[in-house]
Amino acid sequence: MTAEVNPYENDEDVLEVVRKFESCEYAPDDFGHKLHLTVALVYLLDSSYAEALERMRQGLHRFVGHHKLSGVYHETLTVFWVRRVRAFVEQADRARGLTRLANELKDACADSRLVFDYYTKERLDSDKARAYWLDSDLKPLDF
Repeated sequence: MTAEVNPYENDEDVLEVVRKFESCEYAPDDFGHKLHLTVALVYLLDSSYAEALERMRQGLHRFVGHHKLSGVYHETLTVFWVRRVRAFVEQADRARGLTRLANELKDACADSRLVFDYYTKERLDSDKARAYWLDSDLKPLDF
């Protein structure tokens, strides 16, 4: 079961998520959707979109390899969520600070099923979607 993510109390809490992800300290079941969002947020605040996406890809591949998991990396989901977090960052008031942004992002993007507003389950479950970015098939991305 995925660990519940409580509100972050300070920037160190947020950065600790990134550190634990990058060092593969999370158990796979504990590194859930909201923690993925937190990592993407930090990467996007520190880097360009292209650099943040590549850092996320590399980090996920490292995490998957470290835990000897197979068939779990999903390129379309990775790109979808990094793009969604980028849209959040572009609209956010960065003066609010990392802690507030991370907590607001967790609330704004908490529902991992949002992707099904844009993709059919069949398209997302395809091997092609796991390996490559696929455009949405239900409606165009609006972010």
